[in-house]
Amino acid sequence: MLNQFSRTQILLGEDSMRRLASARVSVFGIGGVGGYAVEALARSGVGTLDLFDDDRVCITNINRQLHATHATVGQYKVDAAKQRVHEINPDCIVNTHKMFYLPENAGEIDLTCYDYVIDAVDTMSAKLDLAERAFKLGVPLIACMGAGNKLNASAFEVADIFSTSVCPLARVMRNELRKRGVGNLKVVYSKEPPIEPQEDMRTSCRTNCVCPPDVSRKCTHRRAIPGSAAFVPSVAGLILAGEVVRGLTKGASQ
Repeated sequence: MLNQFSRTQILLGEDSMRRLASARVSVFGIGGVGGYAVEALARSGVGTLDLFDDDRVCITNINRQLHATHATVGQYKVDAAKQRVHEINPDCIVNTHKMFYLPENAGEIDLTCYDYVIDAVDTMSAKLDLAERAFKLGVPLIACMGAGNKLNASAFEVADIFSTSVCPLARVMRNELRKRGVGNLKVVYSKEPPIEPQEDMRTSCRTNCVCPPDVSRKCTHRRAIPGSAAFVPSVAGLILAGEVVRGLTKGASQ
């Protein structure tokens, strides 16, 4: 019977579609990268998605975040993403977690219940903790390195963290993961050198913040506010989702 996943089944086969339908994937960070990953997973037929983010949609997110529209400004990102997923696949189970993942609250989450984990957060301590925990638990994880301040969407590659180059975030991650005894980590990263942001205080978030009033972690708290475009984080998110789908269906009969 034809359904919304029929074209995907032509490529992957019936067994793969069953695997995807029974899979549970978590996505940490539902921003420009994570939002596109969530959408691609939903459109691929993944049966259960866990979304982790405590942020709300801001008007400045509209330029690059899939679930960000004028209609969703002020909504929790996980709620806006959940609504989109259910418009794509009403049968998908979407668990929303309004939390900012950090080592301090990591114990609240059992990573072993997931078939795959996507790290799309932009906080170093969170990325390191997720990578270390997943490695020690044997849970498949793929992480996105820096996607801000970049314009070349074709520069992304998939590699082990210890084979990366150029990306400043990946360099720090490599050093820290060695100290923690993490032997491998699949990442999506770009060899494009970051562009120096041209921040204008007349239109800067620092002096003209438009975050929803009850947001506790505003971008004004950052040391630097990165620039971003619609076509860079989206590509990174789609690559993440593609790697997850390939990993979940590897070895399935066609």
